[in-house]
Amino acid sequence: MESTKIKIAPITLTERALHEVKVIMQDKSVPTEYGLRIGVQGGGCSGMSYLLGFDKAKDADEIYELDGVQLIMDKKHGMYVMGMEVDFQDGLNARGFVFNNPTAKSTCGCGTSFSA
Repeated sequence: MESTKIKIAPITLTERALHEVKVIMQDKSVPTEYGLRIGVQGGGCSGMSYLLGFDKAKDADEIYELDGVQLIMDKKHGMYVMGMEVDFQDGLNARGFVFNNPTAKSTCGCGTSFSA
């Protein structure tokens, strides 16, 4: 029998972000086998942009548990998001998820695009 190692997620979600993810999962009836996928993709104003959505885990994924939410990330994306914090803002001028990535060399005004 294999021993299970608890993996520490390379990113954190603030309490507000985690709460909003749980609200969305409940409001949109996201199936229980889905988790929150976080990653990166090519494109955007600065070269790369963040991925955030609900998905099933695939073979190339790492899976982490964050306060009852399954966090899914492609193993190759870890180096781009290591140490990142995901927050949620709900203000008059902006509403949505905010990515604070210490490994980004530059970002753009939209806040969802960066270069590594």
